Amino acid sequence: MDKISFIAIIGGLTAIIAGQALEGGHIGSLLQLTAFLIVVGGTASAVMLQSTPKQFIAGVKMLRWVFAPPQFDHNRLIHDVISWSQTARKGGLLALEGTVAGQKDPFTQKALQMLVDGTAPEALRSTMEVEITMFERARKQAARIWDSAGGYSPTMGILGAVLGLIHVMENLTEPAKLGSGIAVAFVATVYGVGLANLFFLPVGLKLRHLIDAEIACKELVLEGLIGIANGENPRLIESKLKGFLALHD
Repeated sequence: MDKISFIAIIGGLTAIIAGQALEGGHIGSLLQLTAFLIVVGGTASAVMLQSTPKQFIAGVKMLRWVFAPPQFDHNRLIHDVISWSQTARKGGLLALEGTVAGQKDPFTQKALQMLVDGTAPEALRSTMEVEITMFERARKQAARIWDSAGGYSPTMGILGAVLGLIHVMENLTEPAKLGSGIAVAFVATVYGVGLANLFFLPVGLKLRHLIDAEIACKELVLEGLIGIANGENPRLIESKLKGFLALHD
């Protein structure tokens, strides 16, 4: 579990609530179901409209990465690649055939199979780079729904504020109803801006960082397999692959 994500969300909410209390405001005034429905419902609808069903569902599923991120162990991958390199150096590329079936990652399995089949290094690189590019594009299109939500949310907050003020103007002759209308107007803006800057935009950015780490794993494996295909020394391959740790370790 990513504890810092929980701490960040709780800290942000606490700061807002504490600020409201210190100013003498009632915490309950921040709880407006109408404003919440306008902002969250409107934002979700706008995001769904701009996305394909596959992109939207994939993006929603990726939300769990923020709290339980997948583990991308670059050190373990380097160890595996060096092990494959040593095996190939001793017994040739065909000695890796038994390794292919044991790979859980489809990308690694496919690249290893191409290596064992004797695919030329240039063809191996070009083929797998296309796969990496398409995979990254699909991942980032799914994650982009959170960036979009961060863009739509403040606008929906303004929409909620306008609707609240319309309600106020309709009830100028009934002072008892003015308070609730004004509350909805301002709280909708708080929801829109708050959700965008405390949740939607940070979630989108964090998902992109995690996707970059995932893509780096694939690039690491590919670079290692290209080195094996070129007959490079395992120590040289290891030295080259350790460059991936600078950003993601």
